[in-house]
Amino acid sequence: MLHADKRALENNLMVSLIEIRQKELDFYTANCISIGTQAALLSGFAYAGIIQIAIPESCPDYLKAAYLSMTPPTMTVHLIALFNSTMCAMLGPGLALRGPDGSMHTAVDGMMVEYRVCFLFFVAGVVFFHFSAMLFTWTQWSWLIALPVTTVLFLFLYGIYSHFTRIYNKFQLQPGEMVDGRIVSPAEAAAVAGVILTAPQRQKDTEASQVIRDTQGASR
Repeated sequence: MLHADKRALENNLMVSLIEIRQKELDFYTANCISIGTQAALLSGFAYAGIIQIAIPESCPDYLKAAYLSMTPPTMTVHLIALFNSTMCAMLGPGLALRGPDGSMHTAVDGMMVEYRVCFLFFVAGVVFFHFSAMLFTWTQWSWLIALPVTTVLFLFLYGIYSHFTRIYNKFQLQPGEMVDGRIVSPAEAAAVAGVILTAPQRQKDTEASQVIRDTQGASR
């Protein structure tokens, strides 16, 4: 009877730990889906700028080359962000759901890195998009029109950068402040399970923590 109760407690503890990491997985999955949605929209705009724009014959060749050298990479960078975010949103939860023991940790840790890569590609695509729009104005109109339009687009790009840095700095976590759902000590595990450690148990906490780390490392 006691053995069965202990096994039930262990199982309930593992379920609680998995539920904590599931919140992290849902967070990164939602981020990837959001990035993919916006990247798909901007890549469609860039594609339209390639196939539906008629460049006047009077436009200098260097402006044509500059515009056509900037617009396809704009589409490609957004497609990379779209593809990577879609793959992460599909394969990350799939690994956590159907993988062997310890797959939840592997999936969450992988999503944590990959969604940042997707975000960097998305940011690069936004910058390329603005430069492509600036070059478009120079291929279509004279400098009297292109110059003020380019200035406005540059100011918009600077506004995006200023808002991005303001919001990022407001919510940025400093090194060492980030908390994840990985349990690294019996004290944390007991806190999740609602158990109070006795004094002898606390003395063994350091040795048990190393055992937990070794077990989690082997499961990964």
